[in-house]
Amino acid sequence: MLNSYTSRFSKKIWSQLKSLTLINHIKMNGFKLRAVSQFWAIAKLYWLGNEKRGAISLLGLLAILLFANTQVKVFLNTVQGNLISALSVRNSTGFWQGITVAFAGIVIFGFLNSGYGYLREIIGLYWRKWLTHDLLNQYFQNRAFYELSNFDKEIDNPDQRISEDVANFCQQSIGFLVNCLESILVVIAFSVILWSISPNLVIALILYSILAYTITIVFYGKKLTQLNIEQLRKEANFRFSLVRIRENSESIAFYNGISQEENKVKFIFNQVFNNFKKLILWSEVYLNVFKYQFGYLPWIIPALILGNQILSGETEVGKITEAGGAFGQVAFSVNLIMYQFEKFTKFAAAINRLYVFHEYLQKSRKSTADNSNIQILKENRLAFENLTVQTPNYEKTLFQNLSLELQAGQSLLVMGDSGCGKSSLLRVLAGLWNSGTGVIVRPELEEILFLPQRPYMILGTLREQLIYPHSNANISDEELDRIIKLVNLSDLAARFEGLDIEKDWSEILSLGEQQRLAFARLLITQPKYAILDEATSALDVKNEEKLYNLLIDIETTFISVGHRPTLKKYHQIVVNLSASGHSTGV
Repeated sequence: MLNSYTSRFSKKIWSQLKSLTLINHIKMNGFKLRAVSQFWAIAKLYWLGNEKRGAISLLGLLAILLFANTQVKVFLNTVQGNLISALSVRNSTGFWQGITVAFAGIVIFGFLNSGYGYLREIIGLYWRKWLTHDLLNQYFQNRAFYELSNFDKEIDNPDQRISEDVANFCQQSIGFLVNCLESILVVIAFSVILWSISPNLVIALILYSILAYTITIVFYGKKLTQLNIEQLRKEANFRFSLVRIRENSESIAFYNGISQEENKVKFIFNQVFNNFKKLILWSEVYLNVFKYQFGYLPWIIPALILGNQILSGETEVGKITEAGGAFGQVAFSVNLIMYQFEKFTKFAAAINRLYVFHEYLQKSRKSTADNSNIQILKENRLAFENLTVQTPNYEKTLFQNLSLELQAGQSLLVMGDSGCGKSSLLRVLAGLWNSGTGVIVRPELEEILFLPQRPYMILGTLREQLIYPHSNANISDEELDRIIKLVNLSDLAARFEGLDIEKDWSEILSLGEQQRLAFARLLITQPKYAILDEATSALDVKNEEKLYNLLIDIETTFISVGHRPTLKKYHQIVVNLSASGHSTGV
């Protein structure tokens, strides 16, 4: 009777599942395969890389601990069934022996759980370290960070992708891997127990698992993944808007743009709020209604199947407890995706963001040399040959057919109206832009020091500020003090109690002080070539004169961009760029 009922039930379920699967087959297969291929594209970098031996060894040790952990679970489940059977027949000796054995098993189980939990986190941590270093290498290679910040706005918040998304990817990958390994071991071990009690339990379990898996993936998969991707992006935008206010607090205060900034931040947060409301609705209501209702069935199904045998006395009472525990363990393991589906969709979102970022860095590395329209020749001189520069989107030509050469020790001043391409010339010279035609002849970038209008103040000590962009320099404190005095910053070290105090220098130094500190870098480095983009715009004429005379004394070949007529006397060649795209030389 029971076998006949099970057979009819199986056919009905299979019929429904076939029609349900056919409707969503193409869409869901594409979704799953894309997620898997994106995951493997990132994961193989580490697991097939130069640290694979150590990583796989730790993973093997983790598998051993998981196997031992599963065996203890099976043992404790059997002990629980025996305890119930002992109680039902009033076997006092068997009961107390079972209690003693159960306590011993619980102690062992606790140590095994702690061990594999520690290993799981350590493997994820080492993976994160390797992947972070790998992405950072690509991020700084060929100035990909500059392209991302200035040209490609589709790759939002690279900082979050390197920090949070990498951490989530590594830790959750290991977490899901451990859960899957544990699930496989649990399914094998407990299915044997279920089959020994009643084959119908295994059949019911298979039907239950297929139904749970199909409903979860088909109805909740794509929507929750999409909402989680949007949530990550909107949270990052909200955080970035707050960072911008902190970095530009003085300008906002001067403009009195407080109301506008507040409204903008609140608008961005409302996007976070509204998307999170949808996420809560889908994860905490729609998904949980199904998950909790379906999740309690494993505790009822064994009773339905074994009930008549228990009532008729054919089977011990303890067997239903043992079967219920085993059925629940296997059901949870097989339907891991259903029980952890919200985490899975967040994980899929992190995979997508990380994969897109990694692919961009790979393409940037491969295409940098191929996409250069302006030819750069590496020689020990500075020259421009028929140089035409356009904006990166090629919508505007800034200037055309510029040709000139600087001899060693000479200097060039580039002047012109705002927007005519003065600073763009320096960007092309540095290799930041390549849109245009012509030839640039220059030495290696290591021989050139660029001084932008707003100097970059690193996070570090005053000593590190002075020797930047080098991390080490064989220069004494006395020499550093002498150079600081030369640029009229004689009280700087005294104000901050020496050269080795870390401060937020961009906040505590005025723009004029920052520009003088940048000139100190130039005097310390003494490069063969220097490029100055309005590097004295915040200084008075007297300080400007002193700094340029110091630059001339060290016989560095330099190019300046500026507006002040007073700059002309420090340069042998003056070029005027016009808004029409033409240039004139003096």
